[in-house]
Amino acid sequence: VQLQASGGGLVQAGGSLRLSCAASGRTFSDYTMGWFRQTPGKERRLVSVINWSGRLTDYVDSVKGRFTISRDNAKNTVYLQMNSLKPEDTAVYYCAAKLGYTDNYYRTRYDYWGQGTQVTVSS
Repeated sequence: VQLQASGGGLVQAGGSLRLSCAASGRTFSDYTMGWFRQTPGKERRLVSVINWSGRLTDYVDSVKGRFTISRDNAKNTVYLQMNSLKPEDTAVYYCAAKLGYTDNYYRTRYDYWGQGTQVTVSS
């Protein structure tokens, strides 16, 4: 699977962004999709994950109620709607794909990665 993330940018605190991750190369609907983020010197950590059908989702506590993950299997795309953004959300965001809906928080379980998109939230 080839993944292409987009939608990052500079936004003021309280603003919104929608990230997109377009997939190609394999059957997108077979894969669990995750959004991770990473800041300099820190580990890449899961933000949100969605199963193949879109019926199962999970979020890290710090983004619950503010971020929404969704997918459109007809368009081979997964989205991350980010509202009420905070400066601490500033990071490079990566999309990733794997089979199955277990061990979602372990980045080593993901087989395919997008190139990352920078999100910067100013205070």
